Amino acid sequence: MANIAIMGFGTVGAGVAKVLEMNGASMAARLEEPLHLKYILDVRDFDQSPYADRMIKDFSIIENDPEVEVVVETIGGKGVALDFTRRCLQAGKHVVTSNKELVATHGKELLAIARARNVNYLFEASVGGGIPLLRPMYECLAANEIEEIIGILNGTTNYILTRMVQDEIAFSTALQEAQGMGYAERDPAADVEGLDACRKICILSDLAFGREVLPDEVSTEGISGIHLKDVDIAAAAGYRIKLLGRAIRLPEGRQTAYVAPHLVREDCPLAGVDGVFNAVMLRGNAVGDVLFYGRGAGDLPTASAVLSDVMDAIAHRSKRRNLDWSQSAQMVSASELPMSWYLRGAFSAGDARAVCGPVTLLGDGAVITPPMTAAKAREAAEKLGAAAMLHVL
Repeated sequence: MANIAIMGFGTVGAGVAKVLEMNGASMAARLEEPLHLKYILDVRDFDQSPYADRMIKDFSIIENDPEVEVVVETIGGKGVALDFTRRCLQAGKHVVTSNKELVATHGKELLAIARARNVNYLFEASVGGGIPLLRPMYECLAANEIEEIIGILNGTTNYILTRMVQDEIAFSTALQEAQGMGYAERDPAADVEGLDACRKICILSDLAFGREVLPDEVSTEGISGIHLKDVDIAAAAGYRIKLLGRAIRLPEGRQTAYVAPHLVREDCPLAGVDGVFNAVMLRGNAVGDVLFYGRGAGDLPTASAVLSDVMDAIAHRSKRRNLDWSQSAQMVSASELPMSWYLRGAFSAGDARAVCGPVTLLGDGAVITPPMTAAKAREAAEKLGAAAMLHVL
């Protein structure tokens, strides 16, 4: 029997307990041993919970119990979650987490502790919620060098942009609706300003390229400045606007990563990903493009990914998963890479050609430029008096 503990009994932690209760028998059959939830750590009282007999408030009980093999961390943030995770790993316990902020900012350190103690630190649920993504990257695609990652990594922003396209409502209205439905927090900054997607692209980049990328190194732009007029122009021209996280392998061991709204052609698989769904496209040098799609959040989908990691940790008791990014990445700013840009303003096609060179006309004073750096695009936008400037995939 494998004993586990859950730290943090919010949405995801409660989902883990529920999925374990629902599917514990089938999980035990696959593992050839049962999983037993021994403790649930939370500062709140849950006297009426069916798990009340397992509720504790003292972390040291988990830390010092040699029978607890795997600890699930669903506290969130970088405060007490970091301290407890360090101590669990140092105590020789496997740790599984859905905490994207912690993995993105302290994954290198925590993986080093896990390596030294010969235990696993696993985080499948930290990027795609219930979408199987990280394990396929380091197992099924292990024969590839990943060249590029492009992802719709935040369901809240994708829902808002979908509503703007399908119902022609403004950003502020779509945001209020998302908050009313529970998709967006009262303070939506982490979602709509791209911070959540930034943390996720850091983790994906770390795994794909094997070097640490910190959120502070990633240029990040959200969707709060997206105007309905640009959504309409893009749609009429056969494009959709999507918030994308991108990580790209560059020559000579360099790499880049950024988050920004993009115009995406309707024939690209990512263009048809709507609502709260997420999708990640990986490009391998042998397999080509591979797409992963599904719900990126929610209690049961995320709990599914957490418990898959729990099973993986138990299955790899004697030989830990070799997950590490022990070196820092040699980053190149995305602003230095030539890209095409969408510009809109009260300028003529002739003016746009004179400033940018051969452009693609979209109508209503909007064009797509030939590839140029961000500095050149901003310079062109200033000369043309452009009211909007967006990346083009």
